[in-house]
Amino acid sequence: MADHPPFAGVFKLTMDGMEVGSFTEVSGLEVEIQVEEIPEGGQNEYIHRVPGRMKWPNLVLKRGVTTNDGLQNWLRTSSGEKFAGEGNVVPRLTVALSMVDGMGTVLREWTFYDAFPVKWRGPRFSASSNDVATEELEIVHHGFRVLV
Repeated sequence: MADHPPFAGVFKLTMDGMEVGSFTEVSGLEVEIQVEEIPEGGQNEYIHRVPGRMKWPNLVLKRGVTTNDGLQNWLRTSSGEKFAGEGNVVPRLTVALSMVDGMGTVLREWTFYDAFPVKWRGPRFSASSNDVATEELEIVHHGFRVLV
């Protein structure tokens, strides 16, 4: 039996166990291990290459605009009055992203640590366009683990 890639129906985002919303597009699920080069003493032909720090890009989530204000509320904790009300400290949360098929079965799940929002982009409006109004959220984090 062949192992076929699953169809990704939607991506569900939860913050500290509370569901925030569903998304149709995700990018930034990657990690890069930087390589340090150490020249061998007395050997001009050889350089040791050893693993260095891990580097994760921001997680970017896209979806059609909804009436749910969860993302806006979370974004406000990183700036403005909510940020000032918390003593200018950004709460860092554990965020889970689940890939869910059309039947609601979780196919894969990633957990991101010490996450907080750093950018939100709203829809572009044009009277001559039939495009769906979309919003985009960008999240910074300190790495992820695959759970399922």
